[in-house]
Amino acid sequence: MTFRSTSRSLAVTAATVLTLAGLTACSTDGGSGGSDPNRVDVVAGFYPLQFLAERIGGDAVTVTNLARPGAEPHDLELNPGQVGQISEAELVVFLHGFQPALDEAVEQNAGDRAFDVAGVEPLLDAAAGDHDHDHEGEGEGEHAEESSDGAKDPHVWLDPTRLATIGDKLAERLGTVDPDRAGDYTQRAATLRTELERLDSEFTEGLKSCQRREIVVSHTAFGYLAQKYQLAQIGITGLSPEDEPSPQRLGEVIEEAREHQATTIFFETLVSPKVAETIAREVGAQTAVLDPIEGLSAENGGDYLSVMRTNLETLRTALSCP
Repeated sequence: MTFRSTSRSLAVTAATVLTLAGLTACSTDGGSGGSDPNRVDVVAGFYPLQFLAERIGGDAVTVTNLARPGAEPHDLELNPGQVGQISEAELVVFLHGFQPALDEAVEQNAGDRAFDVAGVEPLLDAAAGDHDHDHEGEGEGEHAEESSDGAKDPHVWLDPTRLATIGDKLAERLGTVDPDRAGDYTQRAATLRTELERLDSEFTEGLKSCQRREIVVSHTAFGYLAQKYQLAQIGITGLSPEDEPSPQRLGEVIEEAREHQATTIFFETLVSPKVAETIAREVGAQTAVLDPIEGLSAENGGDYLSVMRTNLETLRTALSCP
């Protein structure tokens, strides 16, 4: 992940001063806080959290997503209006460690109105789901736990069952904020859980008999998906999609792609495909999008469920699943 702590700290502090002075600018990222007194004003850090809040909150909430469509959410920079939204929101839903600027703004402005989804379940080790030549006979997740350097993978939403659990807890928190409609939040979370469990079953069935189980991806965002469905990810870069792979790493990935007879090198909607295309040319493979759903592209009219199902069909084709 990219941490520009000094510049971000100055930016957030300056924005906070403007907010407290009553000089905050109007945000262009969604409605202003508290615009409808009959709805709970929720601010979400990025798309999967927006999806959860909207599905569970229904017409009882107004949800603002701080990350713009088509923008990489890791590197969110907050403008004064967004800091004002965080200050005024009745609930701020975020994932600590994923968006450093938001973490700092939450600490300074949200207080007990913040809901950190990273605290619902322990996050996986950053190496979970990674392919490892030296531990072919071990469970991928088990070896990842042993080799951890302490870094954690924030992409928890790529396991539908974990997302369902986060949804249950979000419903509880919304019920605390808005007790009169607590039952409605619980009911909608239960409905969403059913849909997510159905999605989980589709992935389990669809990926159980594939000819290959290794996926070559532009960055290691797919640890939860890989561990859940017995796949192994080979990442061109690590957790940050902005890292540039070294020539040595490119050589290693090319070697592994050839070894596992990879037919597809995956890239992402919000990241340049150039490196993936270079590796694909070297190994005689094609490229395809495998979406980590960190955010929807500006042109994407789908939602979390539809993008995940598209991912499933993409994986089935690439891994030659019957």
